[in-house]
Amino acid sequence: MKTLTPTSIATGLIAGLTAALLSLSANAQSSLAIVLYAASALPILIAGLGWGNASAFIAVIAGGAIASVLVSSYFAALIVIITLIPAGWLSNLANLARPASELGGPDDALAWYPLSSILVHLAVMVTLGMIAVGAIVGYDSAMAGKLVDIVIETLKEQEPLYNPDAASIAQLKSIFALALPLVQGALWVFLLFLAYYVATFIVRVSGKGLRPREDMPSSLRMPRNAIFLFLAGLVLAFAGGVPAIVGALVCGTFGAGFVLAGFASLHFRTRGKPWRPLALWFAYASVLLFTLPIFAILVLGLSDTRRSIALTPAGPARKDNRNT
Repeated sequence: MKTLTPTSIATGLIAGLTAALLSLSANAQSSLAIVLYAASALPILIAGLGWGNASAFIAVIAGGAIASVLVSSYFAALIVIITLIPAGWLSNLANLARPASELGGPDDALAWYPLSSILVHLAVMVTLGMIAVGAIVGYDSAMAGKLVDIVIETLKEQEPLYNPDAASIAQLKSIFALALPLVQGALWVFLLFLAYYVATFIVRVSGKGLRPREDMPSSLRMPRNAIFLFLAGLVLAFAGGVPAIVGALVCGTFGAGFVLAGFASLHFRTRGKPWRPLALWFAYASVLLFTLPIFAILVLGLSDTRRSIALTPAGPARKDNRNT
């Protein structure tokens, strides 16, 4: 953790204010709501990655306090749980380093917290955050059913001949009750990791970054043990009731981690190949247009697990980062 200074305090306060205003903008712009909510994590990450953990902590507290004053404590609790705390925690993990000799490495180097473990923490934080939010708002299968009813009524207004039977509607509601937490969890992991990636780029360009630049195609993987958590979520998804909703959420968050790892593996495996641009373009386009090919990327991420550690020289400028 960097020493607390007037600059880091001011940075944290500005970051908290920016995060709160971005969250408020999400309420006003429904079409861009989820993007703006995710973007509210960006100033917290920049403050933490560039000015240390204390600055990120101040940013989280300030963002929650400002949101509570401008809107309500209920709204503040939601954004703190689902966005601000995960962002602050990610920046904390990214700043962790220890002497590489403790891990069997060279004596004159620092070993940074593995990116694979950061990705697992992100999946866990999103899972816990969404469970907490679900408990606060009272999410259950009945709520998902009401959303299906709204969609069906809208379709009937647009197409009067559309009249599904009760059995079809019931089946649709049961599917949607699991699909909604799965998709929301996966999407939130994608967006928060994107915010982390952008924040690391910004602080690196500004010269304030603590963590060294990493080669994500070779280092962005999920650890092997994360497979068991993904499988546990898959089993729970068939249990019915609240456990099934939690299981679907776990499948979404950890599945998103493996999808990110799969894309990174694809980038790494195609490196140096003349057909690489075409292959990557086809992979991304097919996932965005048809969705189903994402399962191939998921399988690639599941089959290529690893835990790599970034090393940097342990110079005087980096002694303040030797945290365990």
